[in-house]
Amino acid sequence: MTAIPSIQIAAQQAATYADAPNKATSSVLQGGEVSPSYQTPFASILQDAVEKTQQLETNAANTVTGLLSGQGVDVHTAMIATEKANLGFEMMLAFRNKAVAAYQQLMGLQF
Repeated sequence: MTAIPSIQIAAQQAATYADAPNKATSSVLQGGEVSPSYQTPFASILQDAVEKTQQLETNAANTVTGLLSGQGVDVHTAMIATEKANLGFEMMLAFRNKAVAAYQQLMGLQF
């Protein structure tokens, strides 16, 4: 349940989609049939990354609650879950900062 590799995979898929947005790839179904499969849109990749980050935050909150209430959660598990949530949040924050900077750069263009 690591968020960072998932976000990296999502970023790679987004880069692939940006290079060829209308390009379809094909996959072979059972019986030898070929069906086209289109690249995932950027919005759904971003939505998935946000949901996984929220899931990490929820998991961290649950482990800390379990640690504080004495439900058998050790300190190491709680710290690892908290750090995973922190890294996921920092990654999303960095992505937001890059998106805002790109938007501001586009708004500053003269036509």
